[in-house]
Formats: sequence, C-alpha cells, structure tokens
Amino acid sequence: MDSKRKLAATIGAAMAPVLALTLPTGSASAHGWVNAPASRQEQCARGTVSCGAITWEPQSVEGPKGLRSCSGGNSRFAELDDDNKGWKVSDVSRTTTFTWKFTARHRTSNYEYFVDGTKVATINGNGQQPPETVSHQVNLGSATGRHKVLAVWNIADTANAFYACIDVNIR
Repeated sequence: MDSKRKLAATIGAAMAPVLALTLPTGSASAHGWVNAPASRQEQCARGTVSCGAITWEPQSVEGPKGLRSCSGGNSRFAELDDDNKGWKVSDVSRTTTFTWKFTARHRTSNYEYFVDGTKVATINGNGQQPPETVSHQVNLGSATGRHKVLAVWNIADTANAFYACIDVNIR
C-alpha cells in the first residue's frame, strides 16, 4: 500500500504545475478608481464611451508611482490617454468632491490631484487601509473651463499607484 501512495504523490506532484498553468484564472481582485465625478474608466464601465478591456476592469489602472498618464502606463488601457475619444465632461465647482471606489483596499501613502499636470492637492493616507469608498474635497485652484484632473492613489505597501482621469468643466 505504501508504494501506491508514493506513486499517487509523485503523479500529483508532477501534475500540479501542469494544472496550475492550464486551469482558467479569474480576473485580479484589483483595486480602485474614481467613480464620481465619472472618471474615464467609469465612463467605459457604464458604457457611456465605447472602450476595450477597461470596460470590465475600471479598478485595474495600476502602474509605477510618479506617472502622469490616465492609463498608468498600462498599454492595455492606452485609450484612456486619448483626449479626443469623446469623454463626457462633468460640470464641477472650484472645490469639488472626488469619490474613490475600492475593490482591494491597500494601505495608502497618499492621494494626489493634478489639474492639467499641475498638482493642486495631496491628501495623506497615513498608511491606513481605506474603507470601500473614500471622498476628498479638492480645491482645483483658479482654473475655469474645461480641464483634465488626474487623481492618483499611491499605495503604501507597493511601488505602484492607481490612476484615474476625470474630464471637468470648472465653473
């Protein structure tokens, strides 16, 4: 009986890597995006604008910290960088509330907000894990008219950040 157990264990050990590589995988349980006002990935998820893979993964715009692109440098989501795609513009006040929705809540270093590339706010995350939603009231400065806001969620326990662009008309 011992030889049968050894044989079964050997076969199982040999098959494990094959099974791991061939079984279907689920999507990553990643992470977070701005859903109000509607970010570009939120517009894709809602079907407001026709998009590719980001339609099903609005939470997945992750890249190295320090980037200033809507796609987070992720080529799968490059269409988020296209300013001419027909993004819907949200009317906002100079002080506006941005709401993040999280599907995996990483400890947070900080959140940064940029208007057309100029930083207008940094909000400390204190290394804490956020709740399912977080809202920040952000002063967008003296800008008026149509602008692009880049919201960045810098993670405390990885070298990455999550990126979301929001097209706004500041009144």
